[in-house]
Amino acid sequence: MQNQNRIFDDMAKMAGGALSALTAFKQEMETMIRDRFDRFMSEANYVRREEFEAVKAMASAARAEQEKLAARVAALEGATAAKPRKASPRAKSKSAAKS
Repeated sequence: MQNQNRIFDDMAKMAGGALSALTAFKQEMETMIRDRFDRFMSEANYVRREEFEAVKAMASAARAEQEKLAARVAALEGATAAKPRKASPRAKSKSAAKS
């Protein structure tokens, strides 16, 4: 009877050891795959999601600023086009000198 208990204890220890070895193997494989994937992504010149989102936000802000500036330029051009041009003092003095 005691011999069977010892066998079961040994089997439980072996199973526990195998389980911890498999867990360590799994972690090592995950690390290795992650490292290879990161290396592949950096060599292939792909960007990470965080970098892409940051550049996307910067482009959106730049586009909004450009639209504001375009509207401002259009308003200024409209304001200057609506005003009648006055003759410059030089033009008046030249025309007076010719007469």
